[in-house]
Amino acid sequence: MKKYLLPALLAVIFAVQFPARAQKPTQADYLNRYSLLVNKLGVEGVGVETLLQRWGKDYPEDLDMLLGKFTYYLSKSQSNRMETLDAQKYLGEAPTLVLKDSLGNDVNYFQVTDYDDELFAQATQAIDKAIGLNQERLDLRLYKIAALIGYEKGSPDMAVSGLKELIDYDGHSHPAWEYPGLESGPELFPSLVQEYCFTFFRQATPASYEAFKEVSEKMLGYYPKNTSFLTNIGSYYLVYKRDSKNALKMYNKVLKKDPGDYTAIKNCVLLARNDKNKKLEKKYLAMLAKVSPDETERQQAEIRLKSL
Repeated sequence: MKKYLLPALLAVIFAVQFPARAQKPTQADYLNRYSLLVNKLGVEGVGVETLLQRWGKDYPEDLDMLLGKFTYYLSKSQSNRMETLDAQKYLGEAPTLVLKDSLGNDVNYFQVTDYDDELFAQATQAIDKAIGLNQERLDLRLYKIAALIGYEKGSPDMAVSGLKELIDYDGHSHPAWEYPGLESGPELFPSLVQEYCFTFFRQATPASYEAFKEVSEKMLGYYPKNTSFLTNIGSYYLVYKRDSKNALKMYNKVLKKDPGDYTAIKNCVLLARNDKNKKLEKKYLAMLAKVSPDETERQQAEIRLKSL
């Protein structure tokens, strides 16, 4: 850092940590100072932890303070390293870097995030307190789930446990969920849970596939008419178990509830083609030609139909 920047930077930090006026800063004062520090220096910047500690002492139940602590300690707990893996993807991500070895073979380098357990625990303590004080803030609960998914690296035991508890709470208590920036309504909760199902599926580990199925089955217990979770189970059998029979069975259950479900129809076409079952392929191609959102795909389905 250039020397002439130091006086200005230290003045900012000094002003944030040691206000000139004697009276206790308001919650808005703390939030403004926190925002200034983070904008200037980042979430782990010099002085951020000190400010959060003072803020927490003056206003121990302030939501912005608790979110600040969660963000600070979560970020502080993480460290990244490069690791070579004999795989095309790691937790759903492509290699950060691909080099050649002495024989000309690809060597895949992936960025791996490690966590400091003690700092991660401090982050979860902050978000747990925030959740306890704001029971209907769905975003807070999902922040914790997302943090656990990252921490567990493809073995999402705690994340799944937390999601199942959340699903039970939603099903039994029917809270009026709030999620800043998103419109509340009956589809909010299942649509957000489905995003986490996609995350498990994308990680593509044995444990994450099981999590994908387990959470989907849990949701079906409370949302039996939601075909997205039935489709998930079909995809579990199709992609992970390579079980065509059970996959087709689940997709047909979806189509009984929603004959226009594009994903189920497209996967049924794939299954019929793989099994060389022309009769079934014709059936599902005719459906695909009607519902596909893509004009080219519809035309290809019609051409294939004529060839069978």
